[in-house]
Amino acid sequence: MPILSIDDVSEKSFDYIIIGGGTAGLALAARLSEDPHVSVLVLEAGKVHLNDSKIDMPVQYGATFGDPEYDWAFKTTKQKYSNDKEVPWPRGKGLGGSSNMNFYCWIKPPAEDIDAFEKLGNPGWNWAEYEKYSKKSETFHPPAQEQINLFPHTFDPNFRGTSGPIQVTIPPTVHTIDKLVQGTLVNKGIKVIKDPYGGDITGTWIASANLDPKSWSRSSSATAYLQPHLNRRNLGVLTGTLVSRIIVDDRLKDEELRVSGVEFLLEKDKYVVKANKEVILCAGAINSPKILELSGIGRPTILSNLGVDVKIDLPGVGENVQEHIFVGISYELNPETPHETFDLLADPVYAAKARELYALGKGLHRSSISSFSYLPLSAGNPVEAPIIADKIEAEIKERQEKGLLPPGLAEQLSLQISTLRDEASPDFELVAFPGFFTTISKPEAGKLYFSMFCMLNHPFSRGSIHATSKDPSVHPEIDPHYFESDIDLELLVQQFKFLRTFPDSEPWKSGVVREVDPGPKCQTDEEIRDYIKNNLTSTWHTAGSCSMLPREKQGVVDPKLKVYGTKNLRVADISIIPLHIAAHTQATAYVIGEKAADLIKMDNV
Repeated sequence: MPILSIDDVSEKSFDYIIIGGGTAGLALAARLSEDPHVSVLVLEAGKVHLNDSKIDMPVQYGATFGDPEYDWAFKTTKQKYSNDKEVPWPRGKGLGGSSNMNFYCWIKPPAEDIDAFEKLGNPGWNWAEYEKYSKKSETFHPPAQEQINLFPHTFDPNFRGTSGPIQVTIPPTVHTIDKLVQGTLVNKGIKVIKDPYGGDITGTWIASANLDPKSWSRSSSATAYLQPHLNRRNLGVLTGTLVSRIIVDDRLKDEELRVSGVEFLLEKDKYVVKANKEVILCAGAINSPKILELSGIGRPTILSNLGVDVKIDLPGVGENVQEHIFVGISYELNPETPHETFDLLADPVYAAKARELYALGKGLHRSSISSFSYLPLSAGNPVEAPIIADKIEAEIKERQEKGLLPPGLAEQLSLQISTLRDEASPDFELVAFPGFFTTISKPEAGKLYFSMFCMLNHPFSRGSIHATSKDPSVHPEIDPHYFESDIDLELLVQQFKFLRTFPDSEPWKSGVVREVDPGPKCQTDEEIRDYIKNNLTSTWHTAGSCSMLPREKQGVVDPKLKVYGTKNLRVADISIIPLHIAAHTQATAYVIGEKAADLIKMDNV
C-alpha cells in the first residue's frame, strides 16, 4: 500500500472510503489514516502523477489545461447574459486534484467571510476554527534576506503555521512589478497590510505561495499529504476509478439511510467496494453533486429525468453555485526599467537557460503571482458605492416580495449587501500577473508586459450543476448564470474604471508605456461591459453546489458535513461553502479536509 490494484479493492471492505484524491480528499485521507486501527481507501479517477515536472515546476501556468491526462476539461453552457459565451472550467484530474494545476496562490479569506458560515446556521464554522486548521495545514518559511533586500517583504509569525504538511513561503517574485503596482496603490491611498493571513486582507500586500523553498517545487496535496505516507499499511489508493454511484441501502421505517459502499468503473468494468464506517465525497464542486444525483440523492425532477430512483429528496443538490470570475487588462512596460517577466519564457533560448537555473535552485521558475489587493467598493468609487448598494438591495427586496428567491437565499444576499456597504470589507480583488494574459492582441518580440486582473469575489448571481445522464463519464451541465444579477457586471466595471485612474499616479505613470488590451477603443461603460462579457475567465473557484446550510434552506450537508437523510455519508470539499469567500480557495480546501477529519474521528470514537 497505498497504490493498490483492483484485486486489492473489489468486493473488499474498508472503514472509510474517500471519493476523490484531490486537495481536500488527500488531506482527509492522511489525517484519518493516522489511526492505525482504521483502514482508508481513496478512489481517484485520474492517474498517480507523482514526481511529474509538468506539475512540480512553478511558472508553467495553464500547462496542463485541456490535457486529458491532467484535466477534466469541463465547460459551461452558453451564458445568456454574457453574449452566449461558453467558458472552460479546467479541474485537476489525478492524485492532487486541482492542487496540481492551480496557480499556487496561498490566500486566506477575511475573518468576516468565514464567520458568515456560522451566521447562516453552522455552529463551529467561524474564523477561530478556520485559523486553527489553517495553521495545522501549513509550514511557513520566511523569505530569504536576498528577497528582503529587493522588496520589503513583511509577515507576522503569529498568523502562520509551523509544522503542517503544506510548505508555504514568499517566493522570489518579480519585484520590479511589485514595486510598480504596490507603490501606485499606496500613492492612491490604499493601506498596506503587514500580513494578510490573520483575517484582515483589506488593503494591498504580497502573497505567499505553496512552494517548498528547499526544492522550489509545488507543495500539493499529493506531495505533502500522501507521498510522505506511502508506507502506511492502512491507507490505500486506487487510481483510474470512475465512481458511478454511492450504494444507498433501502430505508428501514423512518430511519436515516445508510450507505454501504461505492460502485465504480475501471477500464469500463464495474466493481463494488464496501464501507464499514463512512463514505466521504471529496470529488469537488462539479463532480460531487453529480455523484449524489447518480446515487439517488437530489431534486426529484432531476433524478426522474435521469431515470434514477429517489433515495433522498434533497433539492439543494447542485444549486446555490457561486463562481469567481475575472477579466484581464494588459500593459506594455517601459523598457528603461529592467524587468524579468514570464513573457521571456516564450524565447526557447531563455526558457532552456531558465530550466538549467531551476535545477540549481535559481532563476524565474521559483516565482509566483505576488501583488494582491482586496479593496472595498468605496475605494474605487466612493460616490457611487452607496448608490450601487441601494440598487441591489431594492432589487433583492422586490424579488423576495414576489416570491422569486429560493429558500435561504435572502439571508445570504443580506450578508453580501452588508459587506458591500462596509468600508473595511473587500469586494474588489486586483491581481498583478507578471506577463501578457489577454487574448485580443499578441505580445511583440522584444517588449515586456504585465497584466492586471479584476476579480469578482462575492457574486450575487447563483447557478447550478446537474447530471444529465446516468453514464458517469458524461460531464454534468454547468450553468453559473454569469451576470444574471447585473450587479456582478457593474462591480467588474467599477474595478476596471478604477484601474483606468492608475496612469495619473506614480510609479505607474512612468513605468507603463500603454494599455494594450482592450486599449483606447474601449471607453464608455457599455464598451467596457461588452469587453468584460466577451473576455471573462473563470477563476476556477466554484463553491456552493453541496451547501452547508439548514435543510429547509436548500442545504445539502449539516455542520458535521453529513448529507441530510443519511447516517454515514459526508461531503468534504469546497462545494460545501454556503456563501463565497474573498480568497482563492486552495487554502480553504485544506481547512475543510483537516476539519472533516476531526469531525469524523469524534463521531467514530
